[in-house]
Amino acid sequence: MSWFALPSSRRRGAAAAPAAVAPDVAWHALDAGAARAELDARLRDPADPAPATDRASGLSDAEAARRRSRVGRNVLPPPPRRHPLRRLLAQFANALIGFLLIAAAVAAVLGHAVDAAVIVGVVLVNAIVGFVQEGRAEQALGALGSLLAPAACVLRGGERRRVDAADLVPGDVVLIEAGDRVPADLRLLRARGLLIDEAILTGESVAAAKRERSVPAAAPLAERSSMAWSGTLVAAGQGRGLVVATGEATEMGRIGDLLRSIGTLRTPLLDQIDRFGRRFALIAALSSALLFAFAVFARGYEAVDALMLVVALAVGVIPESLPAVITITLAIGVRRMAARHAIVRRLPAVETLGATSVICTDKTGTLTRNEMTVRRLSTIEGDLFLDGVGYVPVGTLHRAEAPQTPVAAPDAARRLLEIAVLCNDARLGVRDAHWQVDGDPMEGALIAAAIKAGLEPAAEHARQPRLDAIPFDARHRTMATLHAAAGGAPWIAVKGAPEALLALSGRQLASDGGSGPLDRAYWDACIARAAAAGERVLGFAYRPAPDPASLPADAIADLVFVGIAGLVDPPRAEAAAAVAECASAGIAVKMITGDHAVTAAAIAHQLGLADAGEVLTGADLDRLDDAALRRQALRAGVFARTSPEHKLRVVRALQADGAVVAMTGDGVNDAPSLKQADVGIAMGRKGTEAARQAAQIVLTDDNFASIVAAVHEGRTVYDNIRKVIAWTLPTNGGEALAIVAAIAFGLALPMTAVQILWINLILTITLGLVLAFEPAEPGTMTRPPRAARAPLLSPFMLWRLVLVSVLFTAGVLGVHAWSIAHGLDAAAARTVVVNAVCVMEIGYLFNVRYLHGSSLTLHGARGTPAVLLAVAAVVLAQLAFTYAPWLQALFDTRPLGLRDGLVALCAGIVLMAILEIEKRVLRRLGVFESALRPTPARMAD
Repeated sequence: MSWFALPSSRRRGAAAAPAAVAPDVAWHALDAGAARAELDARLRDPADPAPATDRASGLSDAEAARRRSRVGRNVLPPPPRRHPLRRLLAQFANALIGFLLIAAAVAAVLGHAVDAAVIVGVVLVNAIVGFVQEGRAEQALGALGSLLAPAACVLRGGERRRVDAADLVPGDVVLIEAGDRVPADLRLLRARGLLIDEAILTGESVAAAKRERSVPAAAPLAERSSMAWSGTLVAAGQGRGLVVATGEATEMGRIGDLLRSIGTLRTPLLDQIDRFGRRFALIAALSSALLFAFAVFARGYEAVDALMLVVALAVGVIPESLPAVITITLAIGVRRMAARHAIVRRLPAVETLGATSVICTDKTGTLTRNEMTVRRLSTIEGDLFLDGVGYVPVGTLHRAEAPQTPVAAPDAARRLLEIAVLCNDARLGVRDAHWQVDGDPMEGALIAAAIKAGLEPAAEHARQPRLDAIPFDARHRTMATLHAAAGGAPWIAVKGAPEALLALSGRQLASDGGSGPLDRAYWDACIARAAAAGERVLGFAYRPAPDPASLPADAIADLVFVGIAGLVDPPRAEAAAAVAECASAGIAVKMITGDHAVTAAAIAHQLGLADAGEVLTGADLDRLDDAALRRQALRAGVFARTSPEHKLRVVRALQADGAVVAMTGDGVNDAPSLKQADVGIAMGRKGTEAARQAAQIVLTDDNFASIVAAVHEGRTVYDNIRKVIAWTLPTNGGEALAIVAAIAFGLALPMTAVQILWINLILTITLGLVLAFEPAEPGTMTRPPRAARAPLLSPFMLWRLVLVSVLFTAGVLGVHAWSIAHGLDAAAARTVVVNAVCVMEIGYLFNVRYLHGSSLTLHGARGTPAVLLAVAAVVLAQLAFTYAPWLQALFDTRPLGLRDGLVALCAGIVLMAILEIEKRVLRRLGVFESALRPTPARMAD
């Protein structure tokens, strides 16, 4: 919001003033003088008609103080924070948690302290985990403040001073040089070889060249070459700029406003658990009330006895372990992802990855290496190509028609690379076991290319030492150096934009080493080929030195053009395979970048995204309303020249159409869309702190392939959660249904209330947890993503709930009836039933471990170490339950003979056999696959 648009009541006094001034002017579209005059006109004191800012001396101290009192300090506002107590209480605002607390209270009142303690412990663990994670999430906005420069060099009253950056005001004249962080948004008054790394705002992998000249008012952010943005880093050169925006009014502050406007999204799992909890609580409450009334009025139970039985059943049927097991399952997924270079900051993000249907990814550093590489050398002798990637100086030259046949560099190519090495200020070397560049990335890539071709940069500099230089000038887009030739006359090496060098050249290097007339059409065709391949193009030229002692600016004329080099930020080798894996998993990949459309399209083609759809630019997005963007976002595969607002709109458009969106990014410009996405994924190595704090997942290797690995783990986690639910609900339901059936038909109770609680307790802490440790099933990444809003209980899960509950009921009543018929007393018969229930739950555990395949395999029978340990624990507990005298006295059990134990064992075997037959029949009918593979979210109109 513009300060000038505020009501007058909000402009009075420093306390009421906003933190920044945001004049509604396209400063980049004004020349330097007009920008200064426009700003002065807006900020000058009406009582003092004289211009307030002088280009040579800056503001006076009095004027700076007056402006600061009106507009506030150059700081970003602190993020709003919830009181810790409110954050803690919010963890209990969940239907299932509320129902568990009620059940714990009832269990405590009726004397079941163990169950009450278990339930309360589960609730507290979940609350503490959520509280800690949300506290970390609130650091997202605070991280932006760390990007503001702590100090700035300004002109005040004609003196050069170092001041706190927070004290800058619109109208200040700021001096910047290499290594500085830009302290506010500046309209450049002077730029001398000024290169600024704007990757955190634009995503550009190459530092942007700056100049004073105005640019069109509609120019996208990455092309506003007359502006220097707050928080960006000066890579080379010097500049002087007029502060035109501070604090919230800067581009950095505007991104903070976007972040504040985005609420915290809830994951599909959390929504499903809430819906499930509300419905389950309602059904459980009504069922308990009906059962109590039926037992008292229809079957003559005493009210207290009926209430104890109903409470025991309620506590038994409530899946109180579900929140804990889900948390544990997610935590295990977190551990597995960490081993695959993905650090999870918020547990629910693990599960959401499993539902991801669209991955919106940045290009630079994620799909590509973020290391410039010379790919092409074009001279009068034709095109040569270099292999190898990044800054590692290992590779060979070859012709396009024979890519497997290395060739030596022809004379023209060697001359081009000689110029590239000499007219170069970068240094290439090994640091921390990696080849890295000190200086401009493109210049580092030129050195690597020269070494590949057999040149020794140090030897070339020693043989032809530099005598003078003209640094890169954004106005002329050239750099020149003067060299003493070994045994010859001094000469000038020039590199820069090919169009600029061609305009300054009258001749070209010939194949015999001489020179000939310039063939402009030939070079235009070479430039067009390189540009069509998405390459950034540099031109190279030379001339004899008219003055052997110095290099005047007018000496850069009458050049001999040598050729061009095409550079790319190459795709990661593993990214193409990861994109293909996404395609097989039914996940659409969309590239969203601040880079040029042609460059983005070329990278997309190399990665196999060429068929993903059309390329849209930020200008195209500006012309689309939200409804049109929803249609276009589905078809487009590449979005280029995008701003933070564009990225945010694309993510929202995809979400509005039902997609579950994972968004990757590394810059401050990515932070709003990372927060908006269902899963925000930030880069850990080259990403900004703001991006990391806004994201739910951070990649330690900045690699797209790690995202796909994380999706694989997310699907495994969700599968395991479904297995937990598929095991927990039917087993709990079977126990309850058996008691209900006994009451309904007037039969003797097959288990007492305290025995039901024993089963609930012993199996919850053993079998109820082991499914969280299950590995991925085969074919995990060949299934389409599940529907984002699919119910937690799918049709197949409901079928299993009913079928297994009925089978458990039949097993319980059948075993109880067999025991009574064979002369066992009531206590012994109930002991057999409890053991049979435990064996049936073990058998069902082995069945449910493979939702997508048969469990009757050697691997399935062996189980995982966690499964075997849990089964062993249950067996030992049941032996104690059956034979330990103190447990016999507590639970009214009796020791059993071999025959009775075999009956209990057979119950479990029969149950597993029936369910395996059911699984095979459903698969043969085609019902099983469709039930287990929910249709993906709608991805087209």
